Amino acid sequence: MRLFLVRHAMPAFGPDVPAAAWELSSEGWREARALARALPADALLIASREPKARQTLEPAGSVSTDERFNEVARNEPYEGDFQARRRAYVSGTDYTGWEARDQVAARFAEGVRFWVARADERPLVIASHGMAMTLWLTATVALADPGAFWADLRLPDLLTVDVAAEQVSRTKSDDPLDIC
Repeated sequence: MRLFLVRHAMPAFGPDVPAAAWELSSEGWREARALARALPADALLIASREPKARQTLEPAGSVSTDERFNEVARNEPYEGDFQARRRAYVSGTDYTGWEARDQVAARFAEGVRFWVARADERPLVIASHGMAMTLWLTATVALADPGAFWADLRLPDLLTVDVAAEQVSRTKSDDPLDIC
């Protein structure tokens, strides 16, 4: 089984629209088209139900959605140092109103199992979000430093996951994704 995780491309964002409803920016659409060239042509494409994740895969073909790949449910103000707060969360800090890390990892794992069974021999591409992906990978491949991993994720990012070998790797620097 070839499993790829995609972090969504750059959304158009602002305080008037909840993060879960953000759609891709014009830059994000350009990045999504470049990403499509890096994905296996015969892949089964699955995304979270959040528009920015689904839209990131749309240039590559038909996309099914699954809420198990949605970002962490959280009560987070738009203002402030969201990056420090999110990094602390994936590293183990609890925040009132944030989904429990073990629940995020469990729902993500359930979604992966479901879609792996349906992919059969086809590559599986799952578009999701930084914190949710990081929590699942921490539980699955035992990331040494989840906070550093999360901070290093790009918009978009393409990762190859080898669950059996407990390894995750980013696309190579000469892949089309890096020339966006």
